[in-house]
Formats: sequence, structure tokens, C-alpha cells
Amino acid sequence: MPLPSRLRILPWACGVASIALPGASALAADPAPFELGGPGLRITVTRDRDVLPIAQVPSLAEGDKLSIKADLPEDQGARFLLLSTFLRGATNPPPKDWIRAAETWKKKDKDNSLTLTVPKGARQMTLFMVPDTGGAEGAIVDAVRGKPGEFIRATQELNQASLDRSRLDAFMTAIRAQENSHPEYLRSVAPALARSLSMKLNDECLSKVVELQASCLLENREHLVLADVHSSSIAETLTGTPTDLALQLSSTREAGYGFYSPYIGVVRDVAKIFGAFSNPEFDYLPTLSIRRDASASLLLNKAPSFQKPKSVLVVGMPAIEADSPPRLRSAANGPICAARPGVVLPVEGAPLIYSTAYARNMTVKLTAASGETIDLPVEARADRGGYVVRSNDPLPAAFQGTVKGHLSGYWGFERFDGPDFALQLPGDASWKVAGEAPTLVVGRDNALTLTGEAPACVEGVMLRQGDGAPQSLPWKVQGTDALTLSLPLADSKPGDIRVEVKYQGRAEPSMLSLKAYAQASRLDGLGLHVGDNSAILSGQRLDQVAGVELSGMTLQPDGLTRDGSVDRLRLVAKGDGAALKAGDRVTARIRLKDGRSVNLAATVEEARPRVMLLGKSVSPGATNEAYPLQLPGDALLPDDGRLVFSVRADQGVAFRPDDALEVVSADGAKSVRLASANGLRLSGPDVMVATLDPGILAPVSGPLRFRLLREDGPSDWQPLVTLARLPHIENVLCEAQDCTIKGRDLFLIDAVDGTPDFEKPTVVAQGFTGSKLAVPAPRNGKLYIRLRDAQDQVVVLNVS
Repeated sequence: MPLPSRLRILPWACGVASIALPGASALAADPAPFELGGPGLRITVTRDRDVLPIAQVPSLAEGDKLSIKADLPEDQGARFLLLSTFLRGATNPPPKDWIRAAETWKKKDKDNSLTLTVPKGARQMTLFMVPDTGGAEGAIVDAVRGKPGEFIRATQELNQASLDRSRLDAFMTAIRAQENSHPEYLRSVAPALARSLSMKLNDECLSKVVELQASCLLENREHLVLADVHSSSIAETLTGTPTDLALQLSSTREAGYGFYSPYIGVVRDVAKIFGAFSNPEFDYLPTLSIRRDASASLLLNKAPSFQKPKSVLVVGMPAIEADSPPRLRSAANGPICAARPGVVLPVEGAPLIYSTAYARNMTVKLTAASGETIDLPVEARADRGGYVVRSNDPLPAAFQGTVKGHLSGYWGFERFDGPDFALQLPGDASWKVAGEAPTLVVGRDNALTLTGEAPACVEGVMLRQGDGAPQSLPWKVQGTDALTLSLPLADSKPGDIRVEVKYQGRAEPSMLSLKAYAQASRLDGLGLHVGDNSAILSGQRLDQVAGVELSGMTLQPDGLTRDGSVDRLRLVAKGDGAALKAGDRVTARIRLKDGRSVNLAATVEEARPRVMLLGKSVSPGATNEAYPLQLPGDALLPDDGRLVFSVRADQGVAFRPDDALEVVSADGAKSVRLASANGLRLSGPDVMVATLDPGILAPVSGPLRFRLLREDGPSDWQPLVTLARLPHIENVLCEAQDCTIKGRDLFLIDAVDGTPDFEKPTVVAQGFTGSKLAVPAPRNGKLYIRLRDAQDQVVVLNVS
């Protein structure tokens, strides 16, 4: 019934609400918590052929048979009358024969206990215990039939409050157990309990010293609230605009299992609901029932009165409705290792599995890949966050790798199916690298994926290299058969490495032998033209290339040049391969010197224009020296001379006015472009004559190459001439068998001998800085000089 607008609901320290009436100090006093032990009951329920104690019965059903007897001490002095009533609706009073009574002090069971059958149409059941007095049974019958809705609401509230109290008791019991045995574990156990029982924990308690944590958690029960969206504390729940008390403190029906009143361990002041039909003879007291097996112990918030008004103890019973098992959800983030005893199957969504005995005979059925099955018993543990497998016996050999686990049992009388789990047990198979063998490169971290039977059971992963100390590696489980990890090779050297994977409970790890390489070459592209017997590979670190296989051809490195940060490696074919056409897509297999191979796709380009060296002439520089050097024909170009050369185009190819010739040093450091504006002339449609001043290429020396440049692509490189720097000989003095050469830049000489075969040469040391050089006497008036810039060429010095 609605409360007067002047009434207000007060929160109190122990968690029970009271109603303050203006001027009524007695009602404003703080009522006591439900900590007073009352009488007990023994209740069993029979459905079909199954008999269950009341602690295992979440709800009753039509046709259930109940056996109810008061559990009183032998020296019980006061006589209690035990009454039961079935209720069928707030506006539909129950018939009188739905209300039964038993005189608990009688000796015969048929007189001191109740044997009941839930009638058709009943929706709720309430028990009463009242001191024996004349008229008590009739007064209760009139009260129940007069206002059945109040008793339905009261029964729902009492039953729900009892379930809330069971969760509080489960939390308190677990905390006290840790306090007495392992107080240091409270910091980890308390949050697990709070999650399992859907409670909001006072985190400040866990920041205290170990000795004070338990007492903090066990006091101020009003802070132990449900972690839901309705409330964050009892004060928020009980303050605000006054409304009908029953609605203000209402909660969902028991079958919800997961949505409860916004606080636990706190009982609504249900007694106020009975105020409308209390009388000077009887006062109704709410009770909480703590159910253990067939026993239902009653808790009171005040002592019952055996004088007028005498107390009527009201006991809420489970609702009469279809069983509605909770929807348990797996809280596992992946496969679960079952290699050790006591494996936990984490679940969430049903706090009552921890605080009540509704879920019974729970097992997990394991199904191996072979189809073989085995059932293992499990136990709900709030402090572990799920069901713990209680079997310690080793599993059959078939249960290895990933095994399916299905949680099931009974919820009261009904079959109860929980979630599925992926359990893993390690076998004898070794770990392997997923996919193709990886290319591990030093100087950086390398991602690695391993596959094996039971990644969830991996206890540690170690990296070993050579004789160095092992290094622990972090890893992540991927799917049901893989581990992902990163190998820290930033400071490592190339060579063999080992990855060791250790399972829980295994002494010896599984080892994988791998190899770490130096930074691989970067391959940008392969230039290949129709008709060429050579190709150009571009990229970086191409000095590591040992060879290339392409369409049956083997190409070998033939000179590396660098253009800024890009390497260009000339490759020359050894042997013939398949005939290639322009536009063909080919795959080159590039072999590196460390044994690795890399594939590179390339497209065959159009044939390049071809030119050949037709002729050349070398003119030495003008000199007034008394001892000029005699050059070996046109193979050597002195750095102060001049080169005139002619080239011919392939048959059928005519030169264009915009064609040019490029001359480049062997290392590519210097190049010159010869065009019509600087020394290039057409002699005919297919012949060009070019003049080269070697001073343009200074200070380089050594072999020079040339090629034709045009818009549709250059020709292949062709050898041209060797550019050499010459020493300046000023005088030669000979005595007996020895001579002395005087001059400048003598360091440009590699060796001197009196014969062209260099039988006993005088070798000039690197870095020679002198102006005199002792040499053998000539045999025929000539000295033979080998230059540093052209050691395959010999120049002649006439001394006679």
C-alpha cells in the first residue's frame, strides 16, 4: 500500500531499511540485522522418483511432494505450530484446504510434520511457525485469504533475500578462510570472489596492510553491493522520493538468476508489509532461511515473542514455476591447459552456482579427436572463478592436443547444460615453424609463428644463441595450435639459434634449430633485353649475390657499381637458355652467398640497339720531356692525351640526330655524354666518330666503357680503352748493373724491369713519395714499366 508522503526511508549501518513516522521514535530506531538464530526445518522434495533436499531445489512444480518437519532441540520448551499455505494470485485467495497445520510437539510424524503435494494452479508457497495458542491457525488463515497479494510479495522478498544472504555468506566464508590460512592471498582472492559473486568490492581494503585487509572486507556490509546499473551503494538505493516500500525494495523473481536486488546481505523490512493485518494478538516476523542439504536454518532480526502480540515467523519458499537454469557463459579467452590437476573452467553469468547447491552432479565431458569420451567431476569455486576439475587420475593416451569439454549436470530436477571449452594436453609431438622456413635477419626483431599440440600449456619460451645465456621470450596463444612470438635479434650475429618451448609439468623442452642471417640484399628489379647475354640487377647489398638462374641460364656477377644508395650488378650469362621474347614474364631465382635464395619477377624488354667499336686512335699529350714513354698502341689512353674512336650500328639500324654516346669509368664514378655539341659526328647513316678528352673524366683512371644512348633505351656496354696516368721521367743514370730513374709522380709506377717478361722486376711500394727510383739495368737499351692504372699494359722507356 502506498506510504504517506511524509514517510521517508532511512539507510542504516547494518544494511536494513526502516520507516520513520513523524513523532514515532520507536519506528525510527535502527532495527537489528538478521543474525539471531531461530528454529530450523527439514524439508525434502520429491518429483517423480527423484528426492532432493530443499537446498538443491530452486523452484517447485505442480505435483511435487514435500516433506516438512520442524528441526527443534529435544528440550524445546515452547510449542510451535507449523503451518503451510499455497498461494495462487494477488487477487485470488487460496482455498482453505490449501492451508495445512502440524503440531510440532507431537510424537507421531503424521501429527508433527507436513506431507504436502503442490496443487494445480499454485504459484507460491509460504511457511509459518507460531507459538501454540488458541486461535492462531484461524487468524493466519484469515490473514492469508484476506490479503494474499501481501503474502505473495513477502514470500518473494524473503526467498530473494535468502539468496542474497547466501552470496554474502559465501564471500565472508572465503575471506575468513584466507585470513586464517593465507592472508597474503587476499589481494588476489577477494577480486576473484567479487567477480564470481557479482559483487562490488571495496578496493580500498586491498590497499591496506595484509593484517587489516580481511577485517576491512568483513565490516561495513553496506559496501558489499551488486555491480549492476541500478545502484552503487545502499545509500543510493534507499534514499530518494518515498514510494511504496514493497516496490522500492523489490527485486526480480528467483528464476532470473543473475539479476538481483541492488545490494546483498541486506533484508528489506518486510515486516512493514504485514502492518495492515497485524493485530494485538499476533505480530509477523520475517526470516531468512539458510539452506544446507535438507536443513533450512532460520535467521531472525529480533527475538520472537511468546506473549501478546505473539510472533509469527514467516518463511519464504521457492516459487512454483518451471525451472529456469542460468545461462552460464565461458569466461575463457582461448584454450585451457588441462595438463595439471585442478584445472579451472572459468564461467560467468550465474553467481548462485557458488552460493547455493542448485547446480548438482556437475561434470565436464571430454571428447578426444578419436571420439573417445570421459566424464570428470567438477566443483564450483568462487575464489577460482569457475568449476575446478576434481579428478587427479591421468587421462587415457587418446586425450592429447585439443580436447572438447562440455559442462553439464542438473539444476534442481532439470538437466543443466553449460558452455563448451577447448582443453589442451601436450603430447609427444614437437613444435614446428608454421608455413615455410622463415628467413630470420639479425639487426631487428623477427616475428615467428610456431605450431604445436597444446599452446595453452606452454610455460616458457627461451632463445639461445651459441654459448650465450638463454633469453626468455614473451608469447601469445593464437587459435588452438599456434604461438606467436618475436625474436629479438637486433644485437645478434648471424648464425645458428635455438628456440626452446617448455610445457607445464615437463622437464625437457621442445627445441627448434633455426638460422639467423645478415641483412638480405634488397632486390629492386632485373633489367633484361631480348638478345642480351647480360642483365643488370638493381637494389642494395648486391655484393651478397652469388648468381642468378633464369629460364635455364646461369648468370654470374661481372662488376658492381653504385649510384648513390642504389647498387647495380652486371650479370653475364654462362650457357644458353630458353629463347625469350619481349614482354615475357620470367622469374629469376637469385642465390645469395649465405645459402638463401630469393625469387624476383622480371619482364623481358625489347632488344636494345647494338653498336660495335669500329676503330680508335690515341694521341699522346704534347711533351718536352727528354725521356717520353712509348705507349702500347691504342689500348692505353694517357690522361693528357686524346682519343678518337668510331662506332658502327648493327645492320639495319641507322643513327639518329639526337643519339649520344656515354663513356663511363669502371666504377661508374665518372661519366661523360658525347653528343653533336661536344665531339660527336655522323660519318654515315650507321657510323659515328667521337672525340674524347680524358681530362673531363679526371681524376678517375682505369678501364672505360661506352654505350649508345637513345630515348627507347641504351645499348649494352662495350669496352673502349684504359685511361692511365703517366709518371714524368726527367733523367736516367746507369752504372754497371744498376740504373736510377729521376722524375715526378713515380708512385704511378707499379713495377720496372729490364726485360718485357718482368723476370726480376723492381716493385714500387704503395705510397712511394721519392723522386729517385733504383731499377735494373736494361738489356737492350730499354726499360719496361707496368703502370698502376693499367697493370695489364706495359709502356717502354728508351734509355740509350
